[in-house]
Amino acid sequence: MNATAELDPHQIATDGEIAAINLESARRGAWARFSQDPRLPGVAEAVVDKEHLAAQFLGDLDALDRLDTLAAQFARVDCSFRAAIVETEVASAAHRFSDARGHLARAAQLGAASEMVERLLLTIDQACGIDLEAVLAARRRIGTSGRLEDLVPLGAVLADLERFAEADTVYRQALSSYEDVSPIPLAWVSFQLGMLWGELVAAPDPNLAALWYRRAITYLPNYVKARVHLAEIYASRDQTREAEALLLPALLSRDPEVRWRLADVLMAQKRFDEAGTQLDAARIGFDELVDKHLFAFADHAAEFYAGSGNDCRRALELARRNVANRPTRRAVKQAHAIATIADKAAIASEGSEAASRPAAVDGRELPGGGRGRDGTRHALRGERHEVAFRDCL
Repeated sequence: MNATAELDPHQIATDGEIAAINLESARRGAWARFSQDPRLPGVAEAVVDKEHLAAQFLGDLDALDRLDTLAAQFARVDCSFRAAIVETEVASAAHRFSDARGHLARAAQLGAASEMVERLLLTIDQACGIDLEAVLAARRRIGTSGRLEDLVPLGAVLADLERFAEADTVYRQALSSYEDVSPIPLAWVSFQLGMLWGELVAAPDPNLAALWYRRAITYLPNYVKARVHLAEIYASRDQTREAEALLLPALLSRDPEVRWRLADVLMAQKRFDEAGTQLDAARIGFDELVDKHLFAFADHAAEFYAGSGNDCRRALELARRNVANRPTRRAVKQAHAIATIADKAAIASEGSEAASRPAAVDGRELPGGGRGRDGTRHALRGERHEVAFRDCL
């Protein structure tokens, strides 16, 4: 599939560093208002929005802990559908989709507007890869608004369905339709385009992906995920110094993938002691996150343990848990790739006897015993649940 490498002209936006400062100020302000009176209309919901943004764009993964605290505190003082909606969004952010569906059903029983319930249910279905053709039809209807926040989820489901050219068109339409000055939505769409061309298409175009990741970082310099993905492209080209320079500022975040990728870069530079330090820190970080928020990080932790983390058994266990929680196409592909790696490791250590044992994902035998084509970095890659700002981890 051909893709134009010509990027749309930059759109005028607020300085990204200023936007990040403003987001942190707004987040703290929302918490202050919640502390004064959590029952005020829109106050708890504002905290959810700001914490989601801090996690998604700034790598502030402590936001998930704060969101759990918010949901518990709000449920103690509010018995209406509002508390159930907040619990739905908090559970969705942590990828506890079964819990989210339960909270959403309770919200509907308590009188939540049907439009709100349907919107959240659509987001959950899309995140779980359930009936994507129906999700696509709904997203097309919503996307007729022409608004960026409605077009990006449409682009995401098109990408999930491997309709990549149309996804590219929709994402670009989202950029061209944007008329505000906040750089965060522009960075968001640019990152999605980087993911599309760098990891989702059948024949990735790392040059085009790098252009979009750089665009995302230009809009929002603190965008941790964009830095990590661009650093991976640089590292694959042996541009390790450039990759290191991208990752160092992101060490301030709580995302262990930053330290993991930095360890790989340092290893390539033969700075083995420093690499070991970063790899140990990454392992501790993933362990802590998986212990607290298993489903939110099962896929990323599985990718880590299947690679630099060097624990195929744990990687496969996490991949299976992820498939059981959200059986998307990418989750299944990742589990297949990890099962292949685990099979080969077993063959190497146990000989031909291991070759006769099929690998399985979520209790189901994989075709060919989980062997065959090697799992690639793209197959191993965890998913980014970012179909909407309110469900964007």
